[in-house]
Amino acid sequence: MLSILKKQKGFTLIEILVVVIIVAILAALAVPRYLRYVEKSRSTEAQTAISAIRKTYDVYMQTNGSTADFTIERAMKETKLGESTVKNWKFDVTGNPPKKFIATSTEDFPGGADKQVWYDVDEAKFHGYGVDQWTDPNTGGLETDSE
Repeated sequence: MLSILKKQKGFTLIEILVVVIIVAILAALAVPRYLRYVEKSRSTEAQTAISAIRKTYDVYMQTNGSTADFTIERAMKETKLGESTVKNWKFDVTGNPPKKFIATSTEDFPGGADKQVWYDVDEAKFHGYGVDQWTDPNTGGLETDSE
């Protein structure tokens, strides 16, 4: 009878499978959330630069009454964006007065080229990569929040 009641050494296959399944479920939940966090963090650089460029346009508009002859290159020079920001993003402005400020990622951007973050002046809101669009971890394509 004592030999039957001996304590078992090690783990059974069932116990190992239960732990593996739990870890897999946690990873399936955590990985997409982490990727969204990374994208949101990476888009912050573009949002900050766009905000600074917008302020430069606002100052020019208040001083001169129009932005017709004010170029994005001049705005970027006056804004004094950092080298890494200029290396990672290409900036553009549409409209006069500006209606949309756009940042498009370059090949040097860690998240890949052609990601866009933009500020819509009429909505007073940012959109795009890391804001309301995310990379689908299963397909690599973009998905949009349905808020």
